[in-house]
Amino acid sequence: MSIRKIMLSIAVILFAAAIGLSMAQKRTEKKAKESYSPNVQTVTVTAVGDCTLATDANASREGSFASYAEAQNGDYSYFFRNVAPIFEEDDLTIVNFEGTLSNQGKRMDKTFAFRGKPEYVKVLTTSSVEAANLANNHSSDYGDVSLTDTIKYLNEVGISNFIGTNTAMREINGISVGLVGINALNEEEAQKLEKTIGSVKSLGAQLVIVSMHWGEEKATEPNDLQKELAHKAIDLGADLVIGTHPHVLQGIEKYNGKYIAYSLGNFCFGGHNNPSDKNTAIYRQIFTFVDGVLQVDDNMVIIPATVSGHDGYNDYQPSLPGGERKAEIQNIISDYSAALGLQNINFR
Repeated sequence: MSIRKIMLSIAVILFAAAIGLSMAQKRTEKKAKESYSPNVQTVTVTAVGDCTLATDANASREGSFASYAEAQNGDYSYFFRNVAPIFEEDDLTIVNFEGTLSNQGKRMDKTFAFRGKPEYVKVLTTSSVEAANLANNHSSDYGDVSLTDTIKYLNEVGISNFIGTNTAMREINGISVGLVGINALNEEEAQKLEKTIGSVKSLGAQLVIVSMHWGEEKATEPNDLQKELAHKAIDLGADLVIGTHPHVLQGIEKYNGKYIAYSLGNFCFGGHNNPSDKNTAIYRQIFTFVDGVLQVDDNMVIIPATVSGHDGYNDYQPSLPGGERKAEIQNIISDYSAALGLQNINFR
């Protein structure tokens, strides 16, 4: 056999082997595709507004939060009894904890100051609350020691807490969640927004939730600074922005595919025994990840609520209204949100 024929035979054999290898590789890839199942993970987040578990020392004790707490004989599940089933459904419930838990410190010279008993932390632990934003204008009402004590008592029961550069991380269903709290009423604190979001991102946060304390009390519309900071937070990587401080509801905006709840109002509010506006809302969003990547969806719902089970006074027991009252709150939130460009909201 000539060298030419030998070389031709070798070429044919190599070509056939290459085709066989290619076909085998394709079969392997096809099997891999057929057997591949994407890893889908969800994180269900619930957020509520101001929770002040205390009574100002200068306020009357009649009908106060402190008097109701004493009447429970240690059963602090009373306060969130009507909403605890909602909190138990989720993976993470976040409250704005506006006040302190401490037996120490001196009352700051301010109009309102709140210091609750350390055991009031059971209001949260008996109701499936997992996280508390402390970035607000009442977190040190009895001095630095009262903030230190609050952090201590929350940590002891496993409730994540966050304020300024003291961010928090939680692992939920295999997803790393970063929690950031900014008291934007303080300009210096507001300037830490980029640093704090960057911090949790650098720690591997796949989901970033920012709680912002901002705006004007009793204002039902967010001001320009609120909008500016909210948009900046999302541009920096926030996946949800929750606002508090105005003590009333404000609208919800969708910006670059992310939601901003500008104010959730009061919730379990010990600051007043009969607040004039008892409307509030529970914010719920389910975040879906496929192979660790956050998906773009609209799985958000608002649950209308009231800060009290009674219209004439505060029983400090947030409730779920029905009928006309529920419809009224839905209409308020819808109108406020439509003014911000969000036309459709899912209510529960």
